[in-house]
Amino acid sequence: MTVAASSLPVYALVDCNNFYCSCERVFRPDLVNRPVVVLSNNDGCVIARSNEAKTLGIPMGAPYYKHKQMMERTGTTVFSSNYALYGDMSSRVMQVLGSFSPDMEVYSIDEAFLRLDGFRSRDLARYAQDLRGQVAQWTGIPVSVGMGPTRTLAKIAGRVGKKIPACEGVFDISRYWDTPAAVDRILDTVAAGDVWGVGRRYADMLAGHRVHTARQLRDMPDYWVRKHMTVTGLHTVLELRGISCMDLDAAPAPRRSIVSSRSFGRPVETYAEAHEAVADYMTRAAEKLRRESLVAHTVGVVVRTNSFKKEEAQYSSFQTRNLARPTDYTPFLLQEGKALLDALFKEGYRYKKVGVMLSGLEPKYGGQYNLLDCMTGETDRDKARDTLMRATDAINARFGRGTVEFAAGGVKKEWQMRQEFRSPHYTTDWKELAVVR
Repeated sequence: MTVAASSLPVYALVDCNNFYCSCERVFRPDLVNRPVVVLSNNDGCVIARSNEAKTLGIPMGAPYYKHKQMMERTGTTVFSSNYALYGDMSSRVMQVLGSFSPDMEVYSIDEAFLRLDGFRSRDLARYAQDLRGQVAQWTGIPVSVGMGPTRTLAKIAGRVGKKIPACEGVFDISRYWDTPAAVDRILDTVAAGDVWGVGRRYADMLAGHRVHTARQLRDMPDYWVRKHMTVTGLHTVLELRGISCMDLDAAPAPRRSIVSSRSFGRPVETYAEAHEAVADYMTRAAEKLRRESLVAHTVGVVVRTNSFKKEEAQYSSFQTRNLARPTDYTPFLLQEGKALLDALFKEGYRYKKVGVMLSGLEPKYGGQYNLLDCMTGETDRDKARDTLMRATDAINARFGRGTVEFAAGGVKKEWQMRQEFRSPHYTTDWKELAVVR
């Protein structure tokens, strides 16, 4: 740590606070400062908690049915997961963040890294507070900002900033970089297992070698780290020392596959309902393909019973089919999905889940035309199919998902997962827009 802080890069991690709960509160301001939780698919387990819910002792991953009475007694508001809302709110947050730095990597639905090297002439803490204020004003989402000379240290700074109210959501570990003793004290407050990239397996191993804090991990010899944690672990240790090993990836990695799968709201025993689900999921997967201008070479379908119910007969199977020509055309994909389900489905089982996978993805407009397709008129038919899909996608985008649907996906869809507490799709469905009174 002999390098002056002024010559080091500046990474900022912007983290949305309790993101799913915060999204719900944007449209329910009456829930500010009140306990809120969000449940997983089928309203199974707690996957997000407000600070007030954490204070009540509601654990992450807790089965809802075990804590239902306590939540009712304490006035905790419960929501089913509303991923359409969360995804849209995430896009809005990221759009605001992009205006604060040209170098940005969207790391997850609720996190992004920024490079702030070019803003050294400004008070970075003030700049980060301005960022927080604009995100809150434009989206309603509260965020925290951690800054440091590496991505790993920015992560740690974010954790520290959340724990210290006086930081007001912003902490810059670089400000202490020229005072090694201060950095040591900061790193001693962070468990080794909480360091980004360490994980539970390495945490247990490190504890066995009496390495309990981020500072102790940072000070381990390089040869030891590489032997026990591979070169990836060494990169983490170097980052703890202020040596950047992971720059931003502004362009997301090319998508390799698209998976659409949900657990049923109740066991499914008939082929008709299983087929409806496969068709519904395939339709959604095809929409994602077109949205990203991709086509798929391979289609897969999986069926599965509930492995936790040992008293019931168990069955699980997955099959794929390679397509003659890559496509994003929903009717073709529905045909392939049905053929796979025909081969997989067996009577006499209570199915918990089905899912579809599209793989072998490639850009739709990057390849060459096949001469035989041109001669047989297939390319002209492809253009007509594209026109049809663009029309259906446009209608659903304008008037809400499901306005135009394929009959194979069913109408009542009584097999759908439980979402007893789902909030409206406030920002993505015209029929569910918030109403101002």
